[in-house]
Amino acid sequence: MEGRPIQDMFQAIAPRYDFLNRLLSLRRDVQWRRVLVKALRVPRDARVLDMATGTGDVALEIGRRKGISVTVWGVDFAFGMLQLGKNKIARTKYCVDIRQAQGDAFHPPFKPGGFDAVTMAFGIRNISDKKRVLKVFYEFLKKGGQLLILELTLPKIGFMKNLYFIYFQKLLPVIGKILSGSSGAYSYLPDSVRKFPSQKDFCELMREAGFEKVSYKRLTLGICTLFTGFKPENKA
Repeated sequence: MEGRPIQDMFQAIAPRYDFLNRLLSLRRDVQWRRVLVKALRVPRDARVLDMATGTGDVALEIGRRKGISVTVWGVDFAFGMLQLGKNKIARTKYCVDIRQAQGDAFHPPFKPGGFDAVTMAFGIRNISDKKRVLKVFYEFLKKGGQLLILELTLPKIGFMKNLYFIYFQKLLPVIGKILSGSSGAYSYLPDSVRKFPSQKDFCELMREAGFEKVSYKRLTLGICTLFTGFKPENKA
C-alpha cells in the first residue's frame, strides 16, 4: 500500500486516531513520543520539521518542552489529521509556536537546509523507498541538524515476540475495525511492522543517506524503536 491509498486510509481513520492509539498501545505511545522529544538536541530559536505530524502529538510535546523559543512545522498529507491537530493546538494551555502545512514526505513545502531537526513518528514504515525519503530529510536539515524517527518494530525476546504477534495479528485488527470503522487500516498495521527493516538495517539506511552518529534505542522491549542521527557539520 502506497501513496493515495495510504492517504485515504489515514483520512478515514482520523476521527478515531488518537483514541485508538492510546487504547491499542495501552497509552505507551504517549511515553514513546516523550522519549523522542527528550532526545531532541536543538538550539534556542530552532526550527523543527515534524513530518507525518498526524494530529500533532509530537509537535505539541515539543511545544510543551521548548515553548515558543522553538518553531515547529507539522506536515501531513491527510487534511483530516491536520484539522484535528489544529483544534488540539488551539486548545493547548502551553505557549507554543506550531504551524501546519499539507504535503508529503518527499516534497516538504520549504526550502532545503532550513531546519535544526526533522522528526517523524510512526510514519516511515508506510513509505516504500525509505532511503530516498531519508535523503530528503537530510537535504532539509541544517549542517549539524538532527533526525529523530520513532517507529513500531518487532521485539527480540521470544515470549514477548510470540505474544506480540498474537495481539497484533489476531486481536488488534478486530478491535481496530470495530472502533474505527475501517476494515483495512488495522489489518495493514501489523503487516507494515513485520516488513519494517531490523534496527541495524535501518541504521545502515540512515548512514547511506549521509547521516552520522547514527544510533537506536529500543523502547518497551523493542515494540517501538527511536532512531537518531545527525547531518555532518562539514558536508553540504
